[in-house]
This record gives sequence, structure tokens and C-alpha cells, in this order.
Amino acid sequence: MKNVVILLVVCCLLILSGGTNRATAAVHEKLSLVDDFSSTSSLWQQQEGEWVFDLGVVRQIATKDHYPLIFRIDHKFSNVDVSVDFKPISGRIDASGGLVFRAVDKDNYYLVRANALENNFRLYTFKKGTRCYIASAFVTPPSPDKFHTLRVVAKGDHIQVFFDGKLYIDHHDSSYQKGFVGLWTKADSVTEFDNLVVTELPSE
Repeated sequence: MKNVVILLVVCCLLILSGGTNRATAAVHEKLSLVDDFSSTSSLWQQQEGEWVFDLGVVRQIATKDHYPLIFRIDHKFSNVDVSVDFKPISGRIDASGGLVFRAVDKDNYYLVRANALENNFRLYTFKKGTRCYIASAFVTPPSPDKFHTLRVVAKGDHIQVFFDGKLYIDHHDSSYQKGFVGLWTKADSVTEFDNLVVTELPSE
């Protein structure tokens, strides 16, 4: 009888432990999203420019807007790992592709961008619509008509920025804590984007 009681106690503890583990896993479950731009989606909100969803990419084709910008509006991220592929198609004034994160609105956000006409890779803040670069690195300019990858890992005030898989910027800034992710170009840039991947990182 004693052995039966011990066995029952052990089973109950295992059941409770399993429930606790499941609850813990639910708490620590990470939100992630992948967008291959295979179709137009109401989850994207254009702020400026002309963004066209076509054949598995989203293409920004306006050439007279100052800072074309589009947000993915279904979730705001704080600690985040976000990447996107971009391909500069054309542009004489500018040929940029940019990745936006922690966007509060169209005038306040972080931006990382590469430019096919320049050899600098930069991290910016936009504050009240004014762009200020806060960190910069030298890179080989992205080749036109070829996809390149922008990636940001932001945890708290620690921001790491990658270009084509290599870490170029490791910086601390606390201007923004949470917001939307998005895409960006400049001036007469015609740019394509593909394969957006966003993963929410746990708080430390």
C-alpha cells in the first residue's frame, strides 16, 4: 500500500511539473512572422511613396517623394531580430534600401540603410521627421540588380546591424523602445524588397 501511495505522489508531481513547463513555455514563446510579399496585404500601411506588391516582391517605384516609407502594422516589437532582402534597381540621386524598426509613427523611428551609390552603411534615428545618423561603417556599395540582406538585432539599447551576414555596427541608443517594423527608400530610388523575417526576442 505504501508503494502505491508513493507511486501516486510521483505521478501527481510529474503531471504538475509538465503543466508548469507548458505554462513556462507559453510565457517564453516568441512571436515571429515571415512575409514573402506574395500578395497585397492590409497588414502593410503606406506612409509615403508608391509600394507595389508584384510577383513575390514589394517594389517602391515613386521617384519624387523624399522618404518613401511603409509599415507592417499588425504588431509592435521591442527586442527584435529583423531582416529583409533588398535590391536597388535604379536611382541617380539615391539608390537606397532601408529597414525600419521601433517605428512610433512616420516621423519617429530607427532606420538602417545601404546605398548603391555610396560606400557608407548607416544607422539613423528619425525624430520629428528629421534624419540624424548615429553610427556608420564603410562597406562595398550594394550591387544594382542583386539582392542584399539587411539585418538588425535590437535588445534594449543595444543595436547590432548586419549587411550581407556581416556585423558592421554595434551601437547603444535609447531613443525608441518599441514600435513597428517597415521598409524605406529615398528620393528617386526604385528598390525591391523580399523575405522579411521578424522574431521577437525575450526580455533580459
